[in-house]
Amino acid sequence: MTTLASASSDTRYDPQYDPLVHATPGAGRDYAPSYWVASAGTPPPDDGPVQQDMDVDVVVIGAGSTGISTALYLAQEQGIQAVVLEANQSAWGCSSRSGGQGQNASGRLTRVQWIERWGLDVAKKLDTEIRTGFENFKNLAFEVDCDATDGGHLYVAHRPEKVAYLKEQARVRNEIFGYQTQILSADELRQNHFNDHDAAGAMWEQEGVGVHPLKFTFGLIRKARALGVKLHTASPVQGWETVGGVHHLRTPGGIVRAKRVAVCTGGYTGQALSPLTKNKLLPILSNNMVTQPLTQAQIEAAGLKTRVFLTDTRTLRFYYRLLPDNRLQIGSRSAVTGAQAPEPKHLKLLTDGIARKFPTLAGIPIEHSWWGWVDVSHDMMPRITQPDPSQSVWYALGYGGNGVSFSTWAGKRLAERVAGKDAGQEVFQLPIYNSELTYPHFLHLFRSEALAPFRRLGQSFLYKWYWWQDEK
Repeated sequence: MTTLASASSDTRYDPQYDPLVHATPGAGRDYAPSYWVASAGTPPPDDGPVQQDMDVDVVVIGAGSTGISTALYLAQEQGIQAVVLEANQSAWGCSSRSGGQGQNASGRLTRVQWIERWGLDVAKKLDTEIRTGFENFKNLAFEVDCDATDGGHLYVAHRPEKVAYLKEQARVRNEIFGYQTQILSADELRQNHFNDHDAAGAMWEQEGVGVHPLKFTFGLIRKARALGVKLHTASPVQGWETVGGVHHLRTPGGIVRAKRVAVCTGGYTGQALSPLTKNKLLPILSNNMVTQPLTQAQIEAAGLKTRVFLTDTRTLRFYYRLLPDNRLQIGSRSAVTGAQAPEPKHLKLLTDGIARKFPTLAGIPIEHSWWGWVDVSHDMMPRITQPDPSQSVWYALGYGGNGVSFSTWAGKRLAERVAGKDAGQEVFQLPIYNSELTYPHFLHLFRSEALAPFRRLGQSFLYKWYWWQDEK
């Protein structure tokens, strides 16, 4: 397996970075200008760039919550000291740009869809696995200083006809999986939670913890480094050759030779990293912004009575919440390419969303605006697996924007697989563990290299269709 690419020496933040266009995310680039970066404090120490050739047992590529938790659990539970290679800064990708919504979920499929796709028995086992992962995340969130808020999750019907959909979701969760999910009328939502003028009702689930995602990952880094984990920033993998079963990972400062490799690069997985990941994900942009702190009068006028986080039922969903310092955060899907991301119309989508949902906050100043890439898989569910049994390479990818909580559990399971502790465990027969990523089915016609430039065109048409379906 050989791949070659070059990384830019320009360390400024690149607002137009696009994993489908650029071979690598750069080397040592600055963080995106997110609210999380501005409020996380000083990053924990790292080991700096790779300075010379080295021989190691396990390399983890990517220093986000998945990669760091993989290294953490390798050290803590498997007695293996991994070396983490990060192209830019610690937690530079999803972990410094996400919405920080830790849900009892992973991927985009609902529990109803699990049953439809895999049957009731598999769906129940998958629920147990993901619920266990959520509880693990919740414990971690309250171990580290990350502004964790335990209030559950509100799934908001953005049109009256979506209420029936939420009622069916709640029925399945309660009757089949044993949850205590509740359906709220529009009046109950407004009286007790948020006066969202866009809402026709909501489903409340008690499993949900909001976090400051960058503080959370910084906390994981401190725990991992205390156990001896080495973290090399500004060390992108620019070339990868496997010789005699040993992986030669070329970085700007030297070649790292590893017996085993775990890929944890999420939505920032460049096309040139490895044939095992090339064209296996569709990176999708998520735009985000945070307002100035709201006054108490503004909070009361907008009817913001809780800090529970919310998502709505649009396909191109809005997700939003009142942060601990009284800022309103809101995000959605809008831009398609990295080159489009800085265009003002994508910020306007979010400010229009605030005005529609909370009219008294229309025109409120925005202090932070950013965007980040989401890793979407072929069936909207993650994969934590060894894609080629003949190669000592594993990956955890494909969260579809729902990886805040499950990424840490994925890291734990990935550590077990890298350590060879997965043999004979029934849980690894679940679909998220026993199959590899394939090309996203909704863009299958654009899979060939010749049609690669048209992938984003296909996505653009899909977005227009989704918008029409959401807003008609």
